[in-house]
Amino acid sequence: MERRDFLKLSGIGVVLVSDVGRVASAAAKMMPDDFYFVQMSDTHWGFNLPKVNPDFAGTLKKAIAQANSLAIHPDFIVFTGDLTHDTDDDKIRRRRLIEFKHIIKALKVKNIHLMPGEHDAAVDNGKVFKEIIGPTHYTFTHKGVNFIALDNVSDPGGSLGDQQLNWLNGQLKKLDKEKSRIVVLCHRPLFVLYDAWDWETRDGDKAIDMLQPYKNVTVFYGHIHQENHHMTDHIAHHAAHGLMYPLPTPGSQPNLAPLPWDPAHPYNNLGFRGVEAKAAPVDYAINEYPISKS
Repeated sequence: MERRDFLKLSGIGVVLVSDVGRVASAAAKMMPDDFYFVQMSDTHWGFNLPKVNPDFAGTLKKAIAQANSLAIHPDFIVFTGDLTHDTDDDKIRRRRLIEFKHIIKALKVKNIHLMPGEHDAAVDNGKVFKEIIGPTHYTFTHKGVNFIALDNVSDPGGSLGDQQLNWLNGQLKKLDKEKSRIVVLCHRPLFVLYDAWDWETRDGDKAIDMLQPYKNVTVFYGHIHQENHHMTDHIAHHAAHGLMYPLPTPGSQPNLAPLPWDPAHPYNNLGFRGVEAKAAPVDYAINEYPISKS
């Protein structure tokens, strides 16, 4: 199925970055309960491999500059994990997280929500992340939409765990199954995308089962460093591009490894997304923004 046809089928619109006038026009038509947010993911600050990305120190900064110049001013920005690149050294992990926090201060939008990826949290069960950044799972509400950030990375096995599932169940019990709008944010896919590459959440099916009775649920995640759209019944799952290096499509090569840098197409498949959240009818129109050379 073609990507645009899928998005139409699932009630999701798509606007390409070249459609600047169209994006600005959409902003002018937004109703009071509508809003716009940006999803960035997999920045991997601390990564250092020029064959994969010779601009490893500059790509995040380019994304920040682009976000600051968007035609629609975002209400907030979410980073769905792997803020930093993995290390076994707690001091290095702490330093990288502090550096990351300093770099994103350049964002004009100050309402920012950060989540861990396994590179940030799996080695120490999220200890340093909690110390430097804050909670690894939490909720917030924006214009009537209930955002639930889940932590499926602090467990090295890639599970949510019974304690967090019980917490999720408690949060959902507060919401109306027909009327509540729910957006789930996480790093790994909740469903089994490709288990050979660990592209799954071991007990994600339990979370999906809890979410199934709710009419309006959408999931945004990272981890796989590429755009991907999937449905579990009426729940749409949308993976975002990464901001350091792209990864291959599931099962397209024997081993999981970053795709090499292409000098003819620098920053190929690197980018972030904006999301127009419409209140009536409920809709999330996705705008993909590839990283610019300048």
